[in-house]
Amino acid sequence: MLTSISRRALLAGGAAVAAAMWISGAAAADMPGVTDKTIKIGHINPYSGPASAYSQIGKTIAAYVKQINEGGGINGRTIDFISYDDGYSPPKTVEQARKLVESDGVLLIFQSLGTPPNSAIQKYMNAKQVPQLFVATGASKWGDPEHFPWTMGWQPDYVTEGKIFANYVLKNYPNGKIGILYQNDDYGKDYVNGMRAGLGDKADSMIVASLPYEVADPTVDSQVINLKASGADIFFNVTTPKFAAQAIKKAAEIDWHPLHLLNSVSNSVGAVLKPAGLDASKDIVSAAYIKDAQDPQWANDQDLKDWNVFMDKYYPDGDKTSSFTTYGYAVAHALEYVLTQAGDDLSRGNIMKIAASMKDIDLPLLLPGIKMNTSATDFYPLQQMQLMKFSGERWELFGDVIAGS
Repeated sequence: MLTSISRRALLAGGAAVAAAMWISGAAAADMPGVTDKTIKIGHINPYSGPASAYSQIGKTIAAYVKQINEGGGINGRTIDFISYDDGYSPPKTVEQARKLVESDGVLLIFQSLGTPPNSAIQKYMNAKQVPQLFVATGASKWGDPEHFPWTMGWQPDYVTEGKIFANYVLKNYPNGKIGILYQNDDYGKDYVNGMRAGLGDKADSMIVASLPYEVADPTVDSQVINLKASGADIFFNVTTPKFAAQAIKKAAEIDWHPLHLLNSVSNSVGAVLKPAGLDASKDIVSAAYIKDAQDPQWANDQDLKDWNVFMDKYYPDGDKTSSFTTYGYAVAHALEYVLTQAGDDLSRGNIMKIAASMKDIDLPLLLPGIKMNTSATDFYPLQQMQLMKFSGERWELFGDVIAGS
């Protein structure tokens, strides 16, 4: 079976595949995790713990790998996908990464999730020269090929997204007072830095409160109460799903109705907005780069038709209202693209070379106009987004596809 990404890869990059296969004399010792018939890929996900809502990403990727394998694999090799739970705990991430690299002998670790967990293994992965490929976090630190040439992000980085929100505020609410709730780590601080950079010399006057929370905190209720008390009429909600739902629900309970800007990592209808309350979530503004399966404008879209067929067959228990299942499907195609382009040269160096030389790659489910682009000095594959507002039932896109520059 030729999957959609395989068809696109062959059309867009057939010459690159041929070139990669021509070089294919890499010795087995240079291709750990690879045999004539299999490719061993590692993955780390919070199937438990405070970020367990993201478990649907890992389950979707595993389901897509099953589809690949049933279709004959990639260039004649099936994927041995080994996925471990770290509970969103950095020490556990370190343990699982070492197990994948040193015991399981994987070719690479793909889509390990979260900024703190990935930060904990970044130096290790680069010292071992093992690709830490398409990490599931938009922290700006994943685009530093000079110091970490084996680590690459995938989704739009948080600084860029923060700038996009800032541009929207400046254009439409230039006299607004902004209150920020953010996770107290690199993830949260990147968003805050992006917002401040986008606001420029108006940042100090417009941001009236900026309150952190810790991953181990039971709730963020007190922070939301204090943000209302600050007089903020714009709420920049920089949280992971559990805390995002809490913040949305609490704001409604205390009758606080600011312009609510929600970071994209927590805009899942199924995992965040439904638990928070759809009425409480009405009019929230967020940003997207992947098509929303609930948006009627995509009713006849072939990508969504393929995704629905995939979900019904390979992940029937998955939540079709969750952006995490569409995200997992899209990023799994990115992995398939790189492995397909590699041909028979599945050395770790060639994997990173291909990942760092993508040009206008169109993946299933990306919004129109958004494509993957990288270079030896640009490790940010996706850098464009489109704003959207929640109607009370679904997200509705508005405006143009924009970048944060």
